[in-house]
Amino acid sequence: MLATNRSRSARGRWGEDQAERWYRQQGYEVVARNWRVTAGELDLILCRGRLVVFCEVKTRATDSFGDPSSAVTVAKQRRIRRLAAIWLQVSNVHGVDVRFDVVSVLGVHLRVIESAF
Repeated sequence: MLATNRSRSARGRWGEDQAERWYRQQGYEVVARNWRVTAGELDLILCRGRLVVFCEVKTRATDSFGDPSSAVTVAKQRRIRRLAAIWLQVSNVHGVDVRFDVVSVLGVHLRVIESAF
């Protein structure tokens, strides 16, 4: 079981690496990765100009449980929005546009869903 958790964790980090690379290639700056507070974690926080993107990355080896993006439920979306509000407040960031993206990594295929919610 422990080996399975480690491999899942490594796969998740790999997916975040791929997402970060994609955003950098699109001209985004990575502001934070795996930003944590007691309320939860934000996978990636990026900016480009006045736009701040909060990105949830979901990585799976196979589609046995469907597309990884389906794991971003309405409850998860609410949590991400709350965490984004906390980050904006503690970072003293104002007057920006905000977008919520989901990156779905299935095997080695990456799909970026901009403005996912």
